[in-house]
Amino acid sequence: MKPFLLLATRPEDVPADDEYALFLRYTGLDERDLVRVRLEAGPLGDVDLDSISGIFVGGGPFNASDPPAKKSAVQRRAEADFARVLDEVVARDFPFLGACYGIGTLGAHQGAVIDSTYREPISVVTVQRTEAGAADPLLAGLPDEFAAFVGHKEAITQLPASATLLATSAACPVQMFRVGQNVYATQFHPECDVEGMSTRIRTYAGHGYFAPDELDLTLDAVRRLPVTHPGSILRAFVERYAR
Repeated sequence: MKPFLLLATRPEDVPADDEYALFLRYTGLDERDLVRVRLEAGPLGDVDLDSISGIFVGGGPFNASDPPAKKSAVQRRAEADFARVLDEVVARDFPFLGACYGIGTLGAHQGAVIDSTYREPISVVTVQRTEAGAADPLLAGLPDEFAAFVGHKEAITQLPASATLLATSAACPVQMFRVGQNVYATQFHPECDVEGMSTRIRTYAGHGYFAPDELDLTLDAVRRLPVTHPGSILRAFVERYAR
C-alpha cells in the first residue's frame, strides 16, 4: 500500500505527537503507512501525489482569516505550501481530508468566506448530516445526528459553488464539505478523543480559546456527551482510498 501523508502545523511537541497518535489509532494505519510532515518546522518541499494514497491535515494554531500583517513568516510559508498542494489536489480530485485547520486551508483555496461569526468554544456539539452527507461514502455509516469535538476561532460563513455541504450544526452552519468527489474538510475533529482534547485544552490555555478562569469548565465541556462516531470517518477514508 502507498502511504498516506499527514500535514501537521502544531509547534508544541506534546499535542503534536498526541495528534499523530490519534490519527494512527482512528485510521488504523501504522507509522510506516502514515507519514507525518510538520510544516511549522520547515518547508514542505515537493509532494508526489502518485506516490501516496491520500492526504490528511490536522488542526493547528493558524487562522486563515487573520489579516496578512498578523500572520507570522511560518504561517505564510505554510499557507503557500498548502496552496501549492491544493492546486494539484483539487485539479486531480485527489483524496484529501482536512480537519479543523484543514477546513480553513481548503475553504480559503476555494474562495469561501471565513471569519469569526461562527467560532465555537472547545466543547462537544451535535452535528447533523445533510441529505448529501447521508449519501456520501465517508458518512454513510454514521447516524443522522452525532456528537463531535469542536473548538475554533474562525469558521466558514459562506461556501463557494464548488463545495457540497455534508454536515452542519446549530451554531456553525458548515461542519463538513466536499469539493469534487474526493476532497473533504471538517470543522469538527474526527481524530480526537476526550484525553486528546484535554491535552490540547491544557496546552492552549491562554491562547484565546477560553478565559483564564475557565480551564475546569472547558475540561468538563468535552465530557458533556460521549463522542463515538467521528473517528469512523478517518477509517472510511483509508478504506476507500488505500491503493
